[in-house]
Amino acid sequence: MPGELSKSAETPESIAVIGAGSWGTALAIQLARQGRKCMLWGRNPEQVSKMAEQRSNDRFLPGIRFPAMLAPEADIHQAVEACDEFILAVPSHAFLQTLKLIRSDLREGQGVGWACKGLEPGSGRFLHQSAQDLLAEDRPMAVVTGPSFAAEVARDLPTAVTVAGTDDPFCRRLASALHGGSFRAYTSNDIIGAELGGAVKNVLAVATGISDGMGFGDNARAALVTRGLAEMMRLGTALGAAPKTLMGLAGMGDLVLTCTGDLSRNRRLGLALGRGDKLDQAVADIGQVVEGVSTAEEVWRLAQRNQVDMPIAEQVYGIIHRGEDPEACVRELLSREQKPEHH
Repeated sequence: MPGELSKSAETPESIAVIGAGSWGTALAIQLARQGRKCMLWGRNPEQVSKMAEQRSNDRFLPGIRFPAMLAPEADIHQAVEACDEFILAVPSHAFLQTLKLIRSDLREGQGVGWACKGLEPGSGRFLHQSAQDLLAEDRPMAVVTGPSFAAEVARDLPTAVTVAGTDDPFCRRLASALHGGSFRAYTSNDIIGAELGGAVKNVLAVATGISDGMGFGDNARAALVTRGLAEMMRLGTALGAAPKTLMGLAGMGDLVLTCTGDLSRNRRLGLALGRGDKLDQAVADIGQVVEGVSTAEEVWRLAQRNQVDMPIAEQVYGIIHRGEDPEACVRELLSREQKPEHH
C-alpha cells in the first residue's frame, strides 16, 4: 500500500519523548510496547519522580501501567543525549522554546520529530518553518499526526497516524519505531498538509462543540464538519498542501475524530461555550492546554494573509478572541447568501 511502512525500515533502538502530558505519555507507552527503550521527560521533577515510583502517569492517564522499557527522566539533556531519536510532545506554544533548550544536545544530522498540533503563536507559521530557522533547512524533520486520542493509544486500541516530514528515511525511522500491535504508522512527504490538518481541525472542533452545546443537533454537526473540511482544503490549496493529505488521516480523519469524540479538549471547550460558559472558566475546567484557543487566531491570520474565505474558522476566532456571542455568530453563518456548494 503506497505510503505504508515498509517492514525493512530501519528502526531506532531508543527514543526520548519530551513532554509527559497525556499525548507524550501515550506515545512513550506505545514505543516501549514495541520494544524500544524510551525515556519520558517531564518538566516537573516531582511528577517525574512520582511516575517512576508508581510506574504510571495517574495525572493524565490514570490506571495505565508503564511497560518495562519506559523510563521517566527529569533531565531533558540526558534524555536527548542518551537516545537515538526524540519526539517533542509539548504544547505548540512551547515548541520553539523547548527546541532552543536542547539545540546544543543535537548530533550532526540528527532528526527533529514532534507530535504537536498547532502553529507558532504570533506568526501563524508552521512549526517546521520555526525549526528550520532555528537549526537548518537540511536537518531532517517530521511530525506525528492523525486521529489519535491519547487515552485510546495508551489502552492499545486500534489507531492509525501519519508521520510526515522533509526526509523520507527519517520518517520511516520514526514510523517504524511506533508501528506495531494495534498501532499503524503511515508515512508522507507533505509536511505542510499534515501540519495544516492538525492545526485547523482544532478550530473546527470548537465550532462543532458550540453547535452541539446549543442543541443544534446531528444535521448541523455534519454540515459543520463537511463545510469545515472545505475551508481546510481551500487554505491548503493556497499554502501548497496536497489535497490527498487533507482527505487522509492528517486532515479528514483527525477532523472527524476531534469534532465528534468527547475526549477532544477542543470539542469540550466548544460544548462549554455553547452552553454559555465563559472562556476562562471552560479552559480551567478542562485542566489541560486547549490548542484551539491560540490556533483560532493563527488560522484566522493565515486566512486573511492568503485571502481565503473561512467563515466557520472566522466565527470561532470572533467568539474566542473578540468575545462575540456564540448564538449571534451562528445566526451570521446561517444568514450567508445562497451559493453553489462547489466552485
